Amino acid sequence: MTNITLEVCAFSFEGCQNARLGGGNRIELCANPAEGGTTPSYGLIKKVREEIDLKLYPLIRPRGGEFYYSNDEFEIMLHDIKQCKQLGCDGIATGVQRIDGNIDFARMRRIVDLAYPMRVTCIRAFDLVPDMFAALDGLIDAGCERVLTSGQAEKAYEAAETIAQLVTYAGDRIIIMPGSGIRPDNIEMLVKTTRATEYHASARIFSPATVSQGHRLLKEFGQAFSCDAQQLKEIRRRAEAAFLK
Repeated sequence: MTNITLEVCAFSFEGCQNARLGGGNRIELCANPAEGGTTPSYGLIKKVREEIDLKLYPLIRPRGGEFYYSNDEFEIMLHDIKQCKQLGCDGIATGVQRIDGNIDFARMRRIVDLAYPMRVTCIRAFDLVPDMFAALDGLIDAGCERVLTSGQAEKAYEAAETIAQLVTYAGDRIIIMPGSGIRPDNIEMLVKTTRATEYHASARIFSPATVSQGHRLLKEFGQAFSCDAQQLKEIRRRAEAAFLK
């Protein structure tokens, strides 16, 4: 029986296939990696839901940048959540701030209520709050299932002790899921230090070009990414081994 849940951040159908091959348990499905992820298309969500037998949590984020949204942007998010529910997703991943940087708990509670029976992960808007422990209490009250966090560091392994404190504080009230920069060479330390049971990784690699001839303008159209199945397998192997020590 596995002790570790591995969530894979994927930006394409191919990435989702590799997440499954790599031993992922759940997919955070996103678009637009250049902006840290935005809401994926209806068509991509539908195809992944129909053909990939992993838990599916699309990202609900209408644009890049901060997580403070206008009323119009929030309305768009609510429409996207309804689409995810209609498609049979298991949950969604999202986060909303107030103008002072704190989590907008009223909006998060509204999201949780609308999303039900889907579950809700609060994404790294949590890493921008002035008080993580107060924010954790608010997200628990709002009904969120888990929090994705780097412990307010750029990379999760840089804040392992802080994440360990969050895991202890959360107890069984909410799941703390470390994410950002998780690789095979740091997962063992993270597991031993934090004792978290869920981890978020992208194992991101560049997708090779498939057209027969390059073009001088090709770089202007962005870079396609996928997930490295072998790297995901190694993350899982090392995480499971570290958890048992």
